[in-house]
Amino acid sequence: MLLANARPVRLGATGPGAPVSVRTRGGRVVAVGAHLRREPGEELVDAAGRWLLPGLWDAHVHLGQWARRRTRLDLAGTASAAEALDRVRGAVAASPAAATVLVGVGHRPATWAEPPTVSALDGATGPLPVVLVSGDAHGGWLNSAALGRFGLPWRDSPVVEAEWFDALPAILAAEDELAGPGAYTDALRAAAARGIVGGVDYEFEPGFSAWPRRYATVGVGVRVRTSTYPRDLDAAIAGGVRTGDALATVEGEPMVTMGSLKIISDGSLNTRTAACADPYPTGGHGVQNVSPADLRDLLGRARAHGLTVALHAIGDAAAAAALDAFAATGAEGTIEHAQLLPAGAPGRMARLGLAASVQPAHLLDDRHVTASVWGPDRARRSFPLRDLADAGVELLMGSDAPVAPLDPWLAVAAAVHRGDPDDPPWFPAQALRSAEALRASTGGRNEVAPGSPADLVLLDADPLAPGSPAEVARALRAMPVAATWVAGRPLHRTF
Repeated sequence: MLLANARPVRLGATGPGAPVSVRTRGGRVVAVGAHLRREPGEELVDAAGRWLLPGLWDAHVHLGQWARRRTRLDLAGTASAAEALDRVRGAVAASPAAATVLVGVGHRPATWAEPPTVSALDGATGPLPVVLVSGDAHGGWLNSAALGRFGLPWRDSPVVEAEWFDALPAILAAEDELAGPGAYTDALRAAAARGIVGGVDYEFEPGFSAWPRRYATVGVGVRVRTSTYPRDLDAAIAGGVRTGDALATVEGEPMVTMGSLKIISDGSLNTRTAACADPYPTGGHGVQNVSPADLRDLLGRARAHGLTVALHAIGDAAAAAALDAFAATGAEGTIEHAQLLPAGAPGRMARLGLAASVQPAHLLDDRHVTASVWGPDRARRSFPLRDLADAGVELLMGSDAPVAPLDPWLAVAAAVHRGDPDDPPWFPAQALRSAEALRASTGGRNEVAPGSPADLVLLDADPLAPGSPAEVARALRAMPVAATWVAGRPLHRTF
């Protein structure tokens, strides 16, 4: 392809670039210049002055659960258990007689006046198994029928953290019948329409074996970097897969590659299980799912077998334990979320060569509960994006979908304004500039250049247009994506 008359967005420079043409061949960019001429056999695409950007990545997504979102009951925005139960009653009444399970998602009970209970859910559901996934994905509110179906002992409270994650694969398998084979196809096609060329998938499955089988049937050429969890680490080691290995290729181009060992070391803010140095106002310090000794063991094994580590740490105590484990083992990888860090952590991360995989759109929900759940001091230290950037830590931006929508522009806007456009920014000193936030979404690529993958996005507006943070955030959220190519193959085009 020869893409002509495109205005390059230069994330590492000041001012717009002059219009250029871009030649792609064999899945790579082979030339960029102002006066390239069409060669025999090339498709000519006139960008007509649109803005050209390297393709965007979502650095943290649960693709299976995001793909299933259309068959799940939406509980987002419910302000009380009673409101959530009303929605559940309506969904149960509308369920077909052959329904085997009802799954909902999105409730955030941290600020509810009354806690969710199994007894209350039983009263709204009857014998149909019902599983309600919390908005932060760290717990499930199950009725008695669902507890029995998925082999969980009865209790009157939600299932959280390690017990929840152990049960989740069976719940996802039960959902497969509802989602249908086209769910992944629809989800990835929608992602490509927002400029996504690749995603780092942390679904609760042995992705290194599931994705090579799945990829051809999905039929949408978005790149996938998959992962393993500790429960499947032995199988990954036995299979000899190492970070960066190509697991599925198309015409010689790696489309599914092996990523990291994913470890969920602590909980989350909304479930009040993020491991914190100071206690919660309601008591307790959260949950450290993996002990420091086990963390060191897992990181040591990962390093010995060629795997990087993606270590979930939301609370400051969990982050400290994670950094200690990386320092002790020499493992490489990322701190996932890095939502609340102890003093000095950004500098330490930089010295250890660790990246921060962050999800700025989470602050749109968490800003309203952080002060009550963590207190004002920890609210001030939440989502320290500027501190991380100034320390020289590489930022990798994602969504954690389905916790937030798989939309890179929402994440970039939240990083720039730290709030909804009509709201005042939340601790604006921690905001990023547009170019910084976009670079965190392109895997660090500043511009389209020869030798890079032909993963390209064409925009109908300038993503670096000036304005107040609120104006910029509003424009970024509505960013019109005109075309997306992966390895030179078109996935989305509006002109």
